[in-house]
Formats: sequence, structure tokens, C-alpha cells
Amino acid sequence: MARYKITDGRGLRVAISGKSGCGNTTVSTLLARALDIALINYTFRQLAEERGLTLFQVIENAKTDDSYDKYVDSHQVELAQRQSCVLGSRLAIWMLKEADVKIYLYASSQIRAERIHEREGGNLQEIVDFTAMRDSEDTRRYKQLYGIDNNAYEDVADIIIDTALYAPDEIVSRILSALESRGFVEKI
Repeated sequence: MARYKITDGRGLRVAISGKSGCGNTTVSTLLARALDIALINYTFRQLAEERGLTLFQVIENAKTDDSYDKYVDSHQVELAQRQSCVLGSRLAIWMLKEADVKIYLYASSQIRAERIHEREGGNLQEIVDFTAMRDSEDTRRYKQLYGIDNNAYEDVADIIIDTALYAPDEIVSRILSALESRGFVEKI
């Protein structure tokens, strides 16, 4: 993959959002690497590790304790405001208002569950059920906490990509081309 640099005299903040299993972490990591800028991808998974909890426990706790969401969301925006970066999170395109480009990655619930199954193993039907529960719970919490409907991304995102159609490298190439055409980056 070609390497790029931020156009001289500019900073660049790219926000990438999508639901669990859509390729958010992979695409965000590859894009940050291609641009040689910071990756910010602080999620419930990292919070669970830091606090010695399982991801399921954090999700359950977040149902009745808003501090989990508020901490994750405010912490990652704080980090993103400090430097050029790629911020990859469920709410990045809504929360990082000053993002130069907002990208939403989409994949069907079945594709996302299959990817999670490939990555983590386990019983596919249990993953399908867990993913559906997580999607529903995330949507409920985001509406309650911030008035954000994470299913209504069309008017917020500058770029929407169905990740079932492309490999991660192809997705990143498409994003880099869009950034280049908008004058944010240039090939090295």
C-alpha cells in the first residue's frame, strides 16, 4: 500500500465509526499506519482489560452506570483533540465534531458475527445473539446518553463503505484516495 503524508501546514483528524465486527479496528489501524499518525481506539474492551473485568461485565455494568460510556467517549475525544490522528470508535463520527473526515463502516449483522467468530472462536449462534444484544444495548444507551441514533449515520458520515465488498487494504486505499482528492494528504 502506498504511503501518504498530511499536506504541509495541516493537521488531520479522521473519525471512523461502525458497529462491532465491521472492521473498525483493522481499518483504523491500517489507515493510521499509512498516514504515520496516531491511532486512538479506546473502547469498552480496553476499559474491561484495565479494570480486570470481562467485556460482558462492562456491557452489563454500563446498562445501569453511565460513567462507563461517558469515560470512554470523553477520554478518546480528549486524546484525539491533541494531535493528528485516526479515531476509531462506535461514536467517533458523532463525538469528534472537529473531524476533518467522518467515515462510517457498514456490514450486515450476519457478516459481523461471522468475523467475530473467526477472530475469537466460540459458538456462531451465541455470537449472533450476543452481537444483536450488544447492538441493541449500544443504540439504547447512545440515545439515552447523547441523543445519538447510531443507526442514522447517513447525514453525519462523509464516506460510507460496505466492508463486505472490500478487503481491509482496499477500504484503506479508498479512504486515502478520498483524503487525497480533498487535499488532506499527498503520496510520499
